Amino acid sequence: MLLAFSLSPSAGDDAGGVSEAVAAAIRVVRESGLPCETNAMFTNVEGEWDEVMAVVKQAVDVVAASSPRVGLVIKADIRPGRSGQLTAKVDRIEERLAEL
Repeated sequence: MLLAFSLSPSAGDDAGGVSEAVAAAIRVVRESGLPCETNAMFTNVEGEWDEVMAVVKQAVDVVAASSPRVGLVIKADIRPGRSGQLTAKVDRIEERLAEL
């Protein structure tokens, strides 16, 4: 399973920033040991359903510890029997682009 998720704390620091809470959530994902990447909008993580969802829950819990409300957006690609798709999907597109 590939899963992209984004967390939005409802409360920020004194300047309205949420980077500290978001960084804590990303730390949870990176320390999970699952293949992952972070971009400007989402954190992508790859693994089995239960392990990926457990990591997302832990990330939400970390953000919820500093914010009374957390928004969560999830998009998943569920394709049993596949692994390494975090990079393989992009590689396939790059190969197609090179053919053009």
